[in-house]
Amino acid sequence: MTPLWIASVLACLLASVAGARLPDGRAHANMPPRPIVPVPPAVPEDAVTSRDGTALPPYNTTYYFDQLIDHNDPSKGTFVQRYWHTWEFYEEGGPIILMTPGEVNADGYYGYLTNGTINGQIAQQQNGATIVVEHRFYGYSNPYNNLSVESLQLHTIQQAIDDLVYFAYNVDLPMPGGDSVEPGEAPWVLIGGSYSGALTSWTMVNQPGVFYAGYASSAVVESIVDYWGYFDPIRQYMPANCSADVEAVITYIDETFTNGTTDEINNIKELFNMTELTHLDDFAGALRNNLWDWQSLQPDEGPGQQFFQFCDALEVKDGVSAGSGGWGVDYALNAWGTYWATTYYPLICGDYDPVTCLGTYDPTQSYYTDIEINDSGRSWEWIVCNEVGFFQDGAPEDWPTIVTRLVQPSSDERQCTYYFPEQFPNGPVTPDVNATNSAYAGWFANVTNLFFANGQRDPWREATKSADGTNFESTSWQPIAEGDGYHCSDLLTENALVDETVAEVQEQALASMKEWLAGWEPSSSSRK
Repeated sequence: MTPLWIASVLACLLASVAGARLPDGRAHANMPPRPIVPVPPAVPEDAVTSRDGTALPPYNTTYYFDQLIDHNDPSKGTFVQRYWHTWEFYEEGGPIILMTPGEVNADGYYGYLTNGTINGQIAQQQNGATIVVEHRFYGYSNPYNNLSVESLQLHTIQQAIDDLVYFAYNVDLPMPGGDSVEPGEAPWVLIGGSYSGALTSWTMVNQPGVFYAGYASSAVVESIVDYWGYFDPIRQYMPANCSADVEAVITYIDETFTNGTTDEINNIKELFNMTELTHLDDFAGALRNNLWDWQSLQPDEGPGQQFFQFCDALEVKDGVSAGSGGWGVDYALNAWGTYWATTYYPLICGDYDPVTCLGTYDPTQSYYTDIEINDSGRSWEWIVCNEVGFFQDGAPEDWPTIVTRLVQPSSDERQCTYYFPEQFPNGPVTPDVNATNSAYAGWFANVTNLFFANGQRDPWREATKSADGTNFESTSWQPIAEGDGYHCSDLLTENALVDETVAEVQEQALASMKEWLAGWEPSSSSRK
């Protein structure tokens, strides 16, 4: 069974991705999956019927908006930004609900127009219209025809914020009255998940008054360089026997790779059938893939998902499951090696050899050097390397870890210089997350009518306002609702059917939106 996050990426990459080497679209298998929103359920491609029985364009109808290339210099002109839109539930005076899915090609994400998502649920309740807009430098919404370092200077969080604002004030929506619904004439609601959830918070902090309300799901508002906390919710919530054995195996591999003999090291490499890997941090870092599969989990998909197949491979012996302490390092190491070599490696690497699939030390690889558009991985790496960090490595020595400590942020920073040598001519540079958190408030966002929805099992939880130890107060004007869900589980209404805690989050959000939007009044405004 293919991991869901692999299937999701494949589903949304309807066109070829420049430089993609692996079946899932990643450049190499030591690169983490992006913090994208879940792909919504498939929708019909025939006409949509409005409440009054009018036939509307299909959900997959693509529209185009002339967006400013540079909000600091409008003289540079505009580029074509794609968006999708429906007024299925709209009635005059209703809200305009805007979402960007963030760091992906947005084709295939128009399911977020429907009531199969929280976006459509809000629209249905409040008589609103829904929009999905493609983020600059993703898919086919590009200011320039390449992803060179020169072009990417205009790929910043601030430019993305300004895109949303400019769109809201200047778009003429292809619906009745669509030329008179700018902020001030209609309430706008901004929705996002994960990075785009953070973008929702950052936009409402940076440009107050444009969006009357916001919904931020699993919003990674706090930028963090050494984001070892990604793996801690996984460690806390994965089966205890699997966690114990994974931690024991990783500890053994780290110790052997650091202090062991050549024969001991080679025995491990042979067990996993990766003898070609000369860089031991690449080998140990590759085993993060089995933990990254956690990000694909959702409440509605049952126990057969890839992550649990991995745990079964380690913990079920002769039909018997290990106790909470696991089987111990000897059995677990051999079981993991066998599973990796015979089952898992072909899933993530296909026909590629280990160096090509897992190596991170060759700056001539095409995935580092290709600059063609529609390469979401490259576009995301630019933001990672410059503004947000989120390097997913081992925990500090005084904290339990389920992934190797041999991989540290310096490894990611080194790869940033391979991707963008002109940006880092003097060698690796640590992303300036302090500037990002200072500019957009990070964890400390304090915004009226902004709803934060988080999941306790979300691996991105530690960058949200529900991070362990933060203890931010949930208020009526800025609620922080927490369910037992995973990454952005609350965006999809189907998850509420099987997890009552997700349903409660959605119900609370709908109640908040109803209360907030009842207080909206028109105001004078002019297009920017």
